[in-house]
Amino acid sequence: MIKAVLWDFGGVLTTSPFEAFTRFEMEHGLPANFIRKINSTDPDTNAWAQFERSAVTLDEFDRLFEGESGELGHPIPGAEIIKLLAGDIRPNMVNALKLCGEKYICTCLTNNVAAGNGPGMTRDAAAQAEVEAVMRLFKQVIESSKIGLRKPDPRIYEYACEQMNVKPEEVVYLDDLGINLKPAAAMGMTTIKVVSEEQALRDLSAAANISFS
Repeated sequence: MIKAVLWDFGGVLTTSPFEAFTRFEMEHGLPANFIRKINSTDPDTNAWAQFERSAVTLDEFDRLFEGESGELGHPIPGAEIIKLLAGDIRPNMVNALKLCGEKYICTCLTNNVAAGNGPGMTRDAAAQAEVEAVMRLFKQVIESSKIGLRKPDPRIYEYACEQMNVKPEEVVYLDDLGINLKPAAAMGMTTIKVVSEEQALRDLSAAANISFS
């Protein structure tokens, strides 16, 4: 029996930052998926992983990321990447969150960094207010930068279950990254990889037995 829905934020309730990465790469003549390649190299110890655990400061991340990208031939200051993280809220996904919240425990589980304006990394005051309104729909928000754990470390899913007081098999979990979903699925969670908004709503509707139309 499902008792909780666990939500990633960026790429699920907002448009994906990968779209911004692609634009940046095209604008600067970089190879396709260059930024994702940097972030997936030594994924547990690289600059990005350390920053999401708050193991380094913004200034340290800026220098470390520039060094890592420079080793691959195209140095990019880390601060430039932070600017790309904000996405646009997806109203239909927010509506699904509201409906799920009437029936299930809804918790946000997000890898984020100690920079910008919280989970959504928003660009301005109006966008920040929009993100804060979404955050209030959750029973709780679990941020990697605040607890020192990040997805896909299995411990963060164990922590989330403890906070929600549920068993893994009682959880539906949405994320846009398969690498984050694998440990959760292995624990027994029902996982949904968000490829598109339409697909995610369809899969969530089936898993949670809720109509979003």
